[in-house]
Amino acid sequence: MSDAHERDAEAPKRGGRVSRRGFLTSVGTGALTAASVSRVAAEPTGTPVVQAEELVKVALHVNGRRHEVLVEPRWSLAYVLRERLGLTGTKIGCERGECGACTVLIDDIPRYSCLTLAVEAADRHVTTLEGLMDGEDLGPTQQAFVEEDAFQCGYCTPGQIMAVDGLLRENPDPSLDEIRRGVSGNLCRCGTYAHIFKAAHRAAELKRERGGAS
Repeated sequence: MSDAHERDAEAPKRGGRVSRRGFLTSVGTGALTAASVSRVAAEPTGTPVVQAEELVKVALHVNGRRHEVLVEPRWSLAYVLRERLGLTGTKIGCERGECGACTVLIDDIPRYSCLTLAVEAADRHVTTLEGLMDGEDLGPTQQAFVEEDAFQCGYCTPGQIMAVDGLLRENPDPSLDEIRRGVSGNLCRCGTYAHIFKAAHRAAELKRERGGAS
């Protein structure tokens, strides 16, 4: 062993001081150990791993119809609804759960479909804007938005309608504050909130007139 190596090896003994070589050696050893532990923890023995590009079959119940579709585990529900089932009433906005344009109902509860994986919705009851139609006629909530002029550009309107319809399924006669909270996760860049609130009240009236129909 060279004199330099001997000095480095003895450094910790001299008043607790560590040489530059000793410090780098200890850091490198610690990094290798941490990487090894992380790799073992990330790859549990016997657990099957589904690759992102592999297709899996899921059963989606959408608007009262059952669909069996092949999806990649990473695909969002919004993508599958639009690109695989052709239900383009569900709009793609921010794709990070901020605007609410992609709102659908899952078991009657409003959900951002851009943040919901298609596989998460398997065997659940999904309702999109198209599912609110009464044949070729508008449903009560859709009709209320028309009557109250509750849109301008209209891009956020499908999500707004689904949020209101979800609220009314839980609370058939909401107060103004309850309506505000119910649509607080849906943004309107055109600022038609006052009309949206009126539309929610009108939708509640229409639903009562039609016997609680969606």
